[in-house]
Amino acid sequence: MLPIFLSELTQIFRNRSVLITSFVMPIAVSAFFLYQHDLFTQIGSLGYIAAIVMFTVCAFGLYASSVTTLASRRQNLFLKRLRSTAAGDAGILAGLVLPATAIALVQVTAIMAVLAAVTTAPDNIVLLALAVVTTAAMMVGLALATAGLTNSPEHAQVTTLPVCLGVVAVASWVGISGTEDLTLLKRLLPGGAATELVVNAWTGGVATTDSLLLLAPTLAWVFLAAVLASRLFRWEPRR
Repeated sequence: MLPIFLSELTQIFRNRSVLITSFVMPIAVSAFFLYQHDLFTQIGSLGYIAAIVMFTVCAFGLYASSVTTLASRRQNLFLKRLRSTAAGDAGILAGLVLPATAIALVQVTAIMAVLAAVTTAPDNIVLLALAVVTTAAMMVGLALATAGLTNSPEHAQVTTLPVCLGVVAVASWVGISGTEDLTLLKRLLPGGAATELVVNAWTGGVATTDSLLLLAPTLAWVFLAAVLASRLFRWEPRR
């Protein structure tokens, strides 16, 4: 797995389009929210800004990049060649998606650290970390499932759009309006419970046990994404 991981990490820094998707776009959006943090705090809260940053990076930097990478490696038969080596299927997939995952987690951590430095620190860092990790796991699972429906790197620009826009829209809706109304719907939508958890972790005022329950919907999405990925993921191009 390690050689695959290092190879993919090198490819990310060499591929200009993936580099823009993984770095430039998420950082640009995050920088805008950080620069206008007073405005967005009035609209939502500091937790809302943290949630938007998290989902922007995880959607465009992690999810979209992983789908593009997997589609590209399948198209050029690299996945097929890897399966002829001693590496197992799980190790191959882990090696391919871990670079984007690691980059996304570093980005989220760095951006949230800057947000905390220019505003106030989060009330519960452990809850915040749990929200970030489970969200990343959900996006990786969705990436594996979406890759099964994606025929090429160019096709990934289309297939990833609904999830990317969807989770950011849900995060904005929940972060701004809260979950007092339509509570169940907002929490069951992908990203809804994670957004509420980030808001609670940053602003405080909610019992830790109540916040921990918000992990359940995200973990359910992780499980569902894993099931979909096991059914949809393809190792070879369609004939």
